[in-house]
Amino acid sequence: MEKIITVNDQYNSLDTLHGFLKTASSFECSKKYDIWEVRKDHNGQIAECVILKKSAMHGVKLYFIDDNMVKMNHVIPSSIMNVYFGKSVKIRRGIIELIAGKIKDVLLEPAQKKAFQELETVVNKVAV
Repeated sequence: MEKIITVNDQYNSLDTLHGFLKTASSFECSKKYDIWEVRKDHNGQIAECVILKKSAMHGVKLYFIDDNMVKMNHVIPSSIMNVYFGKSVKIRRGIIELIAGKIKDVLLEPAQKKAFQELETVVNKVAV
């Protein structure tokens, strides 16, 4: 699940976005390195993102793709939970891994969608 949101000019940096979300919501908010996609910034370093976390299994990752455009993705914030329930990045997967992945996706999707919508309402407060 993902969504692209255009934010107000006053929230056009990760620091200001993080500061607002930290005070405007009851969810845990932090600024971390993007370990889910391993994106790189202009200096070749691992890019940062803002994590809005509902629980160990549900959260969203926010990062800028343009000046005022923020991309919001569902992530599993806990590193340990992400290992077990996150998307596999292996190029070659066995049939058991494929079947287990599909079952996992079907079981987790309703809860993930609900959490994404709840977190989306908080992020929409900074939208244009």
